[in-house]
Amino acid sequence: MTDFPEGAPCWADAMFKDVEGAKTFYSEVLGWTFGEASSEFGNYTQAYSDGKAVAAVVPPMPGGDDMPSAWCLYFASKDVNKTAEKIKAAAGTVLMEPMQVGTFGSMAIAKEPSGAVFGVWQPGDHRGFEKVAEPGSYCWAEVYTREPGKADSFLQAVFPYAAQKMEPGDDPEAQGMDFKVFSLGGSDSPVLGRMKMGSEFPDEIPSYIQVYFNVENCDDAVAKAKKLGGQLHFGPMDSPFGRFAALTDQQGAAFAVIDMATRVGDMPEMSAA
Repeated sequence: MTDFPEGAPCWADAMFKDVEGAKTFYSEVLGWTFGEASSEFGNYTQAYSDGKAVAAVVPPMPGGDDMPSAWCLYFASKDVNKTAEKIKAAAGTVLMEPMQVGTFGSMAIAKEPSGAVFGVWQPGDHRGFEKVAEPGSYCWAEVYTREPGKADSFLQAVFPYAAQKMEPGDDPEAQGMDFKVFSLGGSDSPVLGRMKMGSEFPDEIPSYIQVYFNVENCDDAVAKAKKLGGQLHFGPMDSPFGRFAALTDQQGAAFAVIDMATRVGDMPEMSAA
């Protein structure tokens, strides 16, 4: 089982009013199966791909029925209390103070200064993803923000990231794009992207973290999502990283799918940020 370094994305879960509906949706789109709900921990239910834990779904906490459905990405921490203090010192907000979750580990929920919500996970018995970057599992994430300066400085203050900026080169679609990649252990170990939100994003959409799941066929996954009431917002589009699309499920939770085996074009140049 993988041990995730400080600052690496290590887990993802989502809250749904209709948990059974979510299970049906992601079973069809991503091929997931689901374990038994843990009544001791708010009916938290793990999802599996090929028998390996890849995510979880959970109903709203008491009084949280008005909260929108959304995926939450967790970053690994060796000491969740220290990470929470770093978050506060870097102008972030701790929405849920560090708490222990049985023998599984300890968690906190926070918001970076431009508004994207994320989790922090200090592992115990539950280490995190048991499968990554394979069909049916998490593979990438990007922070979407209208205030990239705030997000960038925060991320590097809280986690040991090195940053690189993507150069647009001759690609007309990349002109004016403000995109950074954050890495751990050298520039060849990227763990997170950051994209500046442009005018194509409606004003009511706040900063958020887009979670990508790897699929064998992007177009098939999109077709299944639409058949089950999901909405397509972007793509499918070819890229040097894979063929991808941005979606929301039938309950409004945003996510993306990418076929990492289908790559088109040259990798963009990166420069020190």
